[in-house]
Amino acid sequence: MRQWMIYGANGYTGKLLARAAAERGLQPVLAGRNRSAVAALAAELSLPHRCFDLSQPEQVRENLQGMQVVLHCAGPFSATSQPLIDACLTTGCHYLDITGEIDVFVAAQSRQAEAEQAGIVICPGVGFDVIPTDCIAARLKLALHDADRLALGFDTVSSLSPGTARTSVEGLKYGGRIRKDDRIQTVPLAYQSREIDFGNGTKHAVTIPWGDIATAWFTTGIDDIEVFLPMAPSAAARLRRLDRFRPLLGLAPVQALLKYLVARRIHGPDLHQREAARCYVWGEAQNRAGKKIVARIETANAYDVTVEGALYAVSFLLENEPAPGYYTPSRLLGPDCIEQLPGSGAMHIE
Repeated sequence: MRQWMIYGANGYTGKLLARAAAERGLQPVLAGRNRSAVAALAAELSLPHRCFDLSQPEQVRENLQGMQVVLHCAGPFSATSQPLIDACLTTGCHYLDITGEIDVFVAAQSRQAEAEQAGIVICPGVGFDVIPTDCIAARLKLALHDADRLALGFDTVSSLSPGTARTSVEGLKYGGRIRKDDRIQTVPLAYQSREIDFGNGTKHAVTIPWGDIATAWFTTGIDDIEVFLPMAPSAAARLRRLDRFRPLLGLAPVQALLKYLVARRIHGPDLHQREAARCYVWGEAQNRAGKKIVARIETANAYDVTVEGALYAVSFLLENEPAPGYYTPSRLLGPDCIEQLPGSGAMHIE
């Protein structure tokens, strides 16, 4: 039987994935650096486990031996993705993760040639970041071949997991991000605003630094990309004022304080909260002539999409042998894969 691993299995999303895998009769090896937490989860689910720290390259390579796929869930991925990708390239193990971090996607894209030479697939972002928006981007490009501008976005009332919240804290120091003229550019927080119907009524929305700034370019080749999130005008104004203090937000003591507050106050949504907080995903493509097309899809809660999407990607790599290299989710799994996940509706394009 082909072996696969969940690294960071003791985190919020890692636990959701481990429990879902066990319920389906899958046998992942659970791994992470917290020995007691990983061992306790493995005992609860009757699964094998390994404990190792990503700061020890030899340990990482040793523990990946014999693995067909590793699903990486231990963020912030800006710090943890490179050592695990390095080990995957050495051991011939396919790499998946659930990141939404722009710079992590860019770094992974730069390893295309190494992945081809090693015979592995590198596909970050196989969760809510960025499967739904990546599929919408791919479908819009298919429907409007000459599109040269792309806007994406989503609406959800779901609360954050601790890991996502810590990553958001780290991201504050980078400000906003958009892709303009084929270049990722730093812009102020809440840089652009517009009214958008994500599928549940028109709302005021602002730009956010989402992973599609990197991935949708790789998927579609479109050079101008923005991602939007609903936000009340008053909240957007506060965010713009906060942007003035962005240099301070990157200071180590400030980051440490914010992450401490996150750890104390944020625990992630429970099952009832996830079931009540569905997501509405939207995209718009436009060509030089001004023609526009819009796509929308309703999905399950973001964390449920992450669980289903990540397991879908794992199963695909265990059962198939795609050409090695870097992939975005829609390129690896197909532009319709979001519609295959439980809780997702059909995508509507108009």
